[in-house]
Amino acid sequence: MSLTNETHDPAARSWVASAQDAASDFPIQNLPFAIFRRQGSEEAFRAGVAIGDQIVDLAAGAGDVFTGAAATAAAAGARDSLNDLMALAPEFHTALRLQLFHALREGSEKHSHLEPHLIPQAQAEYDVPAHIGDYTDFYTSVHHATTVGKQFRPDNPLLPNYKWVPIGYHGRASSIGVSGQRFKRPLGQTKAPDSETPSFGPSKRLDYELELGWFIGRGNPLGAPIGIEKGEDHLFGVTLFNDWSARDIQGWEYQPLGPFLSKNFASTVSPWLVTLEALAPFRVAFTRPEGDPQPLTYLDSESNRRVGAFSIDLEVLIQTASMRDAAIAPVRLSRTNAARAAYWTPAQLVAHHTVNGCNLRPGDLLGSGTLSGPEAAEAGSLMELTGGGKAPIELPNGERRVFLEDGDALIIRGWCEAHGARRIGLGEVSGIVEAR
Repeated sequence: MSLTNETHDPAARSWVASAQDAASDFPIQNLPFAIFRRQGSEEAFRAGVAIGDQIVDLAAGAGDVFTGAAATAAAAGARDSLNDLMALAPEFHTALRLQLFHALREGSEKHSHLEPHLIPQAQAEYDVPAHIGDYTDFYTSVHHATTVGKQFRPDNPLLPNYKWVPIGYHGRASSIGVSGQRFKRPLGQTKAPDSETPSFGPSKRLDYELELGWFIGRGNPLGAPIGIEKGEDHLFGVTLFNDWSARDIQGWEYQPLGPFLSKNFASTVSPWLVTLEALAPFRVAFTRPEGDPQPLTYLDSESNRRVGAFSIDLEVLIQTASMRDAAIAPVRLSRTNAARAAYWTPAQLVAHHTVNGCNLRPGDLLGSGTLSGPEAAEAGSLMELTGGGKAPIELPNGERRVFLEDGDALIIRGWCEAHGARRIGLGEVSGIVEAR
């Protein structure tokens, strides 16, 4: 059965003029969700949908535009988080998306009803899209795992379980912020190789991690695993995600139980959540390199092999404080594609996470882990790009970077392109490191 429908028609046009821009992340074929309010206002945060450079205010437009299941979904989205909307069955999300598409389409009779409920994105401020109850970070890029492993275990970079089990750890949800997040350089213990004792102070090896964040929609009861065939029914959508990492703190603390203070000081998500339905034209086959083990039965299905991966282009840019002062635009550090980088699909992450009976809840976040592609220029962290700090990066203004310095802004952008489909985007996520 085809996963695409009329909402993916590349010829469809919106009466919102900015949605026709070929470079727009948010044409009528996308329609991602966010939680927003007008900048500087005391308004309640509520759900909106992007179209071009505008936001459809779902709370204001629900009575005039939506009916049936779509009205139920729009009302659920009128609250200060997307959790209630996420908790609805997928058919409610589909109904809302379809009615939005028709209301925003060129020639729609709903034009006059919906236009008063548009707010320019430039006049909005955003919150984290959902109340995140639990956050799990995975380790889905075999290229990242191998490159980092070589720095610590040259003779055995990839641990023997990696190609059999989706590796993950439970992270901290309370410090996840929305794009624009500013945070102070983390403090912690570190231990130099030539020192007998650790020392305490600010991290000197602060890094970013290029990730995608998959938000859970419907949950599952405790003790009831979600099978691979149903995994995507429990995913609401995807966002851009930066899981900042203090590599020097991490190197000292992570054995034997994994990351702790090196990760829980800040993580940043994009405000925009792109639905799985919008991603349908950009699905690709999930394959394994020849000679690698095939997934165990509970992680394998015909549909997952055929269309379980997603082709999402990703790039990372940096803008130092000096660059901002001189009005120098951010410069690219790396670029990759999620399908090239990820060894496991989102459905496999859901199936593995719940196979032991773990219950997921609406708004839970699954981080992909650092998405590094097979080539050096596709690395998703400075730890890889600089060879663990041995090869500084030269920036256009003459500055050099090994790890992040105070004042640095890190930007991640994502988009999808495919033959016969309209380009859509995930927007961007940015954050700034402040001095301790």
